[in-house]
Amino acid sequence: MTEWDKEKLVSLVRKQGLSLSQNKLHHFSQWLGSLDPEQKISQASVIKAIKKFKSPSNLALRLLEDKLVVPRFTRFSQDIQEIFELTQQIEGGAVANYIPQLQRMSTDAFAVSICTIDGQQIHLGDSDQYFCVQSSCKPINYGLVLEEHGEELVHQHVGHEPSGSMFNELSLNDKCIPHNPMINSGAIMCCSLMKPHLSMADRFDYVMDTWKALCGEHKVGFNNPVYLSERQSSDRNFAIAYFMREKGAFPPGVNLKNVLEFYFQCCSIEVTAPLMSIVAATLANSGTCPLTDRAIFGPGTIKDTLSLMYSCGMYNFSGEFAFKVGLPAKSGVSGVIMIVVPGIMGICLWSPPLDTTGNSYKGLHFIRSLVDSYNLHTYDTIVSTEQTKKDIRSKK
Repeated sequence: MTEWDKEKLVSLVRKQGLSLSQNKLHHFSQWLGSLDPEQKISQASVIKAIKKFKSPSNLALRLLEDKLVVPRFTRFSQDIQEIFELTQQIEGGAVANYIPQLQRMSTDAFAVSICTIDGQQIHLGDSDQYFCVQSSCKPINYGLVLEEHGEELVHQHVGHEPSGSMFNELSLNDKCIPHNPMINSGAIMCCSLMKPHLSMADRFDYVMDTWKALCGEHKVGFNNPVYLSERQSSDRNFAIAYFMREKGAFPPGVNLKNVLEFYFQCCSIEVTAPLMSIVAATLANSGTCPLTDRAIFGPGTIKDTLSLMYSCGMYNFSGEFAFKVGLPAKSGVSGVIMIVVPGIMGICLWSPPLDTTGNSYKGLHFIRSLVDSYNLHTYDTIVSTEQTKKDIRSKK
């Protein structure tokens, strides 16, 4: 019969990428604190004790029964470390130069963070550095307006199709509305729809509260210099907004100046790579934060959001990304890529130098290497990859 002691149980938690400070392990942590350090207890007795915890998911029970979504987490972490170190040596790309503050970001910065839907986490590189979310705020804003107005109304003002053009292109579809919510015109439209009856301050508080919830109630920042810098170099976005107004795309009574201010504020929200990986894991977990069990978005909203991230989230590289990587993602010109592996985990990659399509140069190399190693592509499940790729859910 397997016997456990306090040290062995704590070690098991850490090896599986979990933390005893997580809300979902609160009862387990308290129970461990009541044990004598030398006390031996059978596995059956441990399981019997934790079955009594009042927790909907009972993460501790799944941990002890080896039912976590990534069961061999130590091996997976070693593989991530290896891919990270190889990617770190790659050079290429250039930082965004049309927003002066972004141009000053370090070209050497690189962070990789992963959070599973069970809250297992890996953080490598410059994971404590804050960066602006930029365009990776677009799926969140789209989700918020879907929750507020529903799909039918929202898509009277913004389409579903890839634009095939640059993210800041001055173009609309044949219905004279933005092509999709993942480019600038569509994101500006979503900002016009969000809580229009509230004051500017209350609207931004609403967005910040949502980001905090998505990040597991951790602190989310705001970069005022980037906001001011973006506002001062916003001629293209003003042109897009006035073009949409000329074509009658906006709902009645929209104040364009306020909408654009709101849009710039949303882009200037700051997070770290670990926080963004929790956001991505929340999307992977049908809208429920894996660290707090709080539902932020409904499953229908997540389905629509991930669908458009898959087809439109990587600027005019979206088609090739969907073909080669096969996962919903959203990038931003700060060098962030937020990637969702539905039902498994969220990934954040951050490295400021961008390729010619505006996506993180190192980030793309990393995720291609990961998908080459593990069966994470959406359609890997319908072909035999046993001989070429590792199964992330396998206990072998």
